[in-house]
Amino acid sequence: MGSGDLESRGSSKNRGPPPPPPASNYYTSSSPYYTESLEKQWTSWLVPMIVVANVAMFVVIMIVNDCPKNHNSSLEGNCVARFLGRLSFQPLKENPLFGPSSSTLEKLGALEWKKVVNDNQAWRLVSCIWLHAGVIHLLANMLSLVFIGIRLEQQFGFARVGVIYMLSGIGGSILSTLFIKNNISVGASGALFGLLGAMLSELLTNWTIYANKAAALTTLVIIILINLAVGILPHVDNFAHIGGFLTGFLLGFILLVRPQFAWQERRHLPVEARGKSKYTVYQYVFWILSMILLIAGFAVGLIMLLKGENGNDHCSWCHYLSCVPTSRWHCNNR
Repeated sequence: MGSGDLESRGSSKNRGPPPPPPASNYYTSSSPYYTESLEKQWTSWLVPMIVVANVAMFVVIMIVNDCPKNHNSSLEGNCVARFLGRLSFQPLKENPLFGPSSSTLEKLGALEWKKVVNDNQAWRLVSCIWLHAGVIHLLANMLSLVFIGIRLEQQFGFARVGVIYMLSGIGGSILSTLFIKNNISVGASGALFGLLGAMLSELLTNWTIYANKAAALTTLVIIILINLAVGILPHVDNFAHIGGFLTGFLLGFILLVRPQFAWQERRHLPVEARGKSKYTVYQYVFWILSMILLIAGFAVGLIMLLKGENGNDHCSWCHYLSCVPTSRWHCNNR
């Protein structure tokens, strides 16, 4: 969050411990999401590295795809932007996102139920996070990652944000594979929704340090609901979004806990003079419950997946969470 460390005040040894500065020196509200504190601010390098890795991976995908060589133009039209050579895109009728063919994505690690369950290729739960269906898909995800991830990394460090990103991506992959049988899935959306979920739980578990609580909560919930609502459109894997969001939400209670305001206010005093516990009871309760739910959720999901079970058999209406059929489109994810 904020930058700088607490500095000792007062020059006389006989004055005793200096009085705590006003609360306004500790917390201000520069945005609806977070308050600013005098805690250490981390330098963000992990999120930019993830962006670079995703862009580099997309270039590799397009080189392998090699549309001019592998595509039959007489059947489906010409490659788009042929001046790019091997990097040119599939015809827009085949891929409107300016990207490779589905067969290329499948070859390089796209998430597919049959490959994971029947061919024991569980590594696809991770590899699919680093693949994107096209330039538009890549730009949308990477811009979101920059706006969400850099701020979180500056506040909580690369280790915690990295764990949330990867585990949320895997959680999204597991839920997606359990419910979507007929399509492949790629993208970092599950991991990104995990960061959104972590932001929400961080707000709830650190409620006492926020200046504009209602504004922060309302804004964040609206952003999450809008993004989840977009997921009910066809060709969007909302199960990856939901799985990633739930994983990140639980991880936020575990990894993003902050000391309560009263402890922060007195932390420069001697230990015996603080008189306040570092964390509140509800923070401990959230931490324990989230740890139990997270472990149980991953265990149940992986067991169901390895057994080849179809999540739709246990939830007859859940398929509507990813696609709602209308007169203009149909859904075929089951």
